[in-house]
Amino acid sequence: MNDQQQRQKVIVRTSLIGIAVNILLAAFKAGVGLLSNSIAVILDAVNNLSDALSSVITIFGAKLAGRKPDKDHPLGHGRIEYISALIVAAIVMYAGITSLVESVKKIIDPQKPDYSTISLVIIGVAVLAKILLGRYVKKTGEKTHSGALVASGTDALSDAALSLAVLLTALLYTFKGISLEAYVGVVISGFIIKAGYEMISDTVKDILGRRANVEVSNKIKEIISEEPDVLGAYDLFIHDYGPDKAYASVHVELPDNMTVDKVDVLTRKLTDRVYRETGVILTGVGVYSRNTDAKAERIRRDIEKIVMAHEWALQMHGFYIDEERKIIRFDVVMSFDVSHSEGIKTICEEVKEIYPEYDLVIVPDIDITD
Repeated sequence: MNDQQQRQKVIVRTSLIGIAVNILLAAFKAGVGLLSNSIAVILDAVNNLSDALSSVITIFGAKLAGRKPDKDHPLGHGRIEYISALIVAAIVMYAGITSLVESVKKIIDPQKPDYSTISLVIIGVAVLAKILLGRYVKKTGEKTHSGALVASGTDALSDAALSLAVLLTALLYTFKGISLEAYVGVVISGFIIKAGYEMISDTVKDILGRRANVEVSNKIKEIISEEPDVLGAYDLFIHDYGPDKAYASVHVELPDNMTVDKVDVLTRKLTDRVYRETGVILTGVGVYSRNTDAKAERIRRDIEKIVMAHEWALQMHGFYIDEERKIIRFDVVMSFDVSHSEGIKTICEEVKEIYPEYDLVIVPDIDITD
């Protein structure tokens, strides 16, 4: 069994446990809620039922994501897990909105609850069960890099806090005769809606594409820069195709006197080592040629001082001078504090003042890694 199959097996097993626990809790709470005429307990049961449905969707998502690449999807189906996480979040949001409507109705038309001792014991056991389930599911999700499991685990821990609030409300009514049922229902609904919104927001960021993980990108650049012939690693793009499945491309700066056969050996070595040490598949290694003569190095230092004097200029790389054609070319990584056209115009004007005999080719780069 490979790592992907093992991961899928763990996700399915964890989700099945979640389904079983949530269905039992939903059944007990629904019974308690109906017998005691408690809107808060009934809403808590509905919340458990939505969690069970979320776990079912997580299983289907994991199964579909584990399918092998095919002609239409050559990079696999890993991103289906993000879609399943989004569906889970939508269900949580729907449960929250429905609960809010029902709670408001109970505020307008209040009904007094009637708790028994066994009802209070069941709610207390449910709180403990939710805490244990939430910690287990979230921890498993973090180990397997499953966004859907992490979301389900986080939601379960939030549910435990809400169930505790229901228990305290029941105790308050039992011993003090103060009924806050409907109002606690509103609070529960608010927390559920908030959790749903945060889950949707987080998953949408994964689908749209996040900034590259700092630790992973730094590790890749460190591996590449350790090679003696490499003078720098730049323009690292990491593309996420699902949990534990990332493809990347990068530019390396090499001496202009390095032969193609040596470049070929180097890039193959880098591709193999990056995959072994990070799990990222390096699909492309571009090359920047760097001048090896003293004059070009002096001009590079002069221009770098000009460029980096601006706060919005984060990095300069890919510098090369074509003396025969009198062309200087380089890339500048700029922050989002300045427009590319404005930044390029400013740098061109300043460089032209000291090196008017050269034509400039400046390529603006986006700040995508920290």
